[in-house]
Amino acid sequence: MAIKTGDRIRELRKAQGLTLDQLAAKAKSSKSYIWELENKNPPRPSADKLSAIAEALGTTLDHLIGTQFSSEDDLLPEDRVFFRKFVGLDPKKKEKMRQTLDLWDDE
Repeated sequence: MAIKTGDRIRELRKAQGLTLDQLAAKAKSSKSYIWELENKNPPRPSADKLSAIAEALGTTLDHLIGTQFSSEDDLLPEDRVFFRKFVGLDPKKKEKMRQTLDLWDDE
């Protein structure tokens, strides 16, 4: 059985020890909207608001709505977020990150 988006939001929120109010503030949303997503499963939730909630929870929109590509199935949501941030870095910063990882690999 597929996990609903609202269940994922609730699980991540509780795992991080966030209240509805705290998540709403982080996502720049309302407590009632977050509650509705968790409890009523509205048929057409706002993509913009879901994206903000995903960012506030440190995960991806794909994870929240349950769409993941098979090449990413083995990655944790926080690893996907990290990778997307890495992709957006300028080339010099990417190279520094690669060098740092290489140093850690040698330990």
